[in-house]
Amino acid sequence: MAEQGREVEFREFAESRADWLRKVAFLLCCDWHRADDLVQETFTKLYVQWWRMRHVENPDGYARTVLVNTFLAEQRSAWQRWTSRRSAREGTEAPAPPTDPEGSLDLRRALAAIPPKQRATLVLRYYHDLSVEQTADALGCSTGNVKSQTARGLQALRRVLDTRSVTAAGRTL
Repeated sequence: MAEQGREVEFREFAESRADWLRKVAFLLCCDWHRADDLVQETFTKLYVQWWRMRHVENPDGYARTVLVNTFLAEQRSAWQRWTSRRSAREGTEAPAPPTDPEGSLDLRRALAAIPPKQRATLVLRYYHDLSVEQTADALGCSTGNVKSQTARGLQALRRVLDTRSVTAAGRTL
């Protein structure tokens, strides 16, 4: 009976957080198919450790941390490096949903161009509005690391966005 209650509890949590986690995953990886895979893997990890959730103050924060750590671990794998290079060569980037406004697409493309750790830091700091300390806790690093990753990530984003705007302006002249 307790097992059935656990199943229902987890299913309700997963159904209520799936869209939110998918959006976060997309911001991290910039590919809807990979985002779905990341969310699926995150839910699998959460299900296995579901008994811990009763002792967690912030279940959303815990789920987000699992998602970010899953994404970062995937970035370090040889398989991911191979598939990223292959996708870049073949131009097989997954299309964004048609509801995305143009400015949002530029930002997402720029996010995709910066390193994964910087991307994760920026998503946690500015999309989730976490403090430096909360971001450090979620990423398992120091506050100094979060500050430097944030500064470098913003610098890289500005460079990418400036390059795109100069290129776009050059084409329209």
